[in-house]
Amino acid sequence: MTARTFTDRFAGQIAIVTGGAAGIGLDVAARITREGGTVSLWDRDADRLAAAQSEIGAAHIHRLDIADADQVADAVQATVAALGKIDVLVCSAGITGPNVPLADYPVEDWRRVIDVNLNGIFYCNKFAVPFMVANGYGRIVNIASVAGKEGNPNASAYSTSKAGVIGLTKSLGKELAKTEIRVNCVTPAAVRTAIFDQMSQEHIDFMLSKIPIGRFGGIDEVSSLVCWLASSECSFSTGAVFDVSGGRATY
Repeated sequence: MTARTFTDRFAGQIAIVTGGAAGIGLDVAARITREGGTVSLWDRDADRLAAAQSEIGAAHIHRLDIADADQVADAVQATVAALGKIDVLVCSAGITGPNVPLADYPVEDWRRVIDVNLNGIFYCNKFAVPFMVANGYGRIVNIASVAGKEGNPNASAYSTSKAGVIGLTKSLGKELAKTEIRVNCVTPAAVRTAIFDQMSQEHIDFMLSKIPIGRFGGIDEVSSLVCWLASSECSFSTGAVFDVSGGRATY
């Protein structure tokens, strides 16, 4: 499908996009750039970061592991030093972890999924918010998952981490409700990106079977929603959860 383009929706704004070297993050960053914004791409893959910067014309890139609080704090400081401020934060970086029953789930894999998917978003939100408060404006969009609402079997760490992202978003949205900072999250059903390479075919088939529309989501279908939430048009919604699930979500 062809999404509507707003040529100047992000004019004069600085956006950080984590997981910005591929998938949903890259598409969001490309849209923000096309719509007048200046983007800092964050990712742990240096080669993909360089390729993504060349592809979309990103103004700034930063290689880091978002599971490391010190690295995130440094990345925020580096971005502000390079670009001057932070108007938008889109947290798209994430991993799936193995698809095994909870009783068989390796402890180290559990810790890594929670560290990246939940703690990493906490660090990014924590260190970006003071700059938004000082600037008097901000938009934060955290990418969660319908798995965080419903729980996927054989994906306990992933489901738990994404449920945590929903809770974090609701809490922070309420904390900042009296400011001009809006904090929301998106809960996609499965979208075919490189993250599928981390999943078993059995789990992929299970996810598809749960989507009433009968297909996986498109990257553009998610990024169009994310970009609205990241824009000044989203002025009354905060601490909210927005589904893009092909009819899967039941609440």
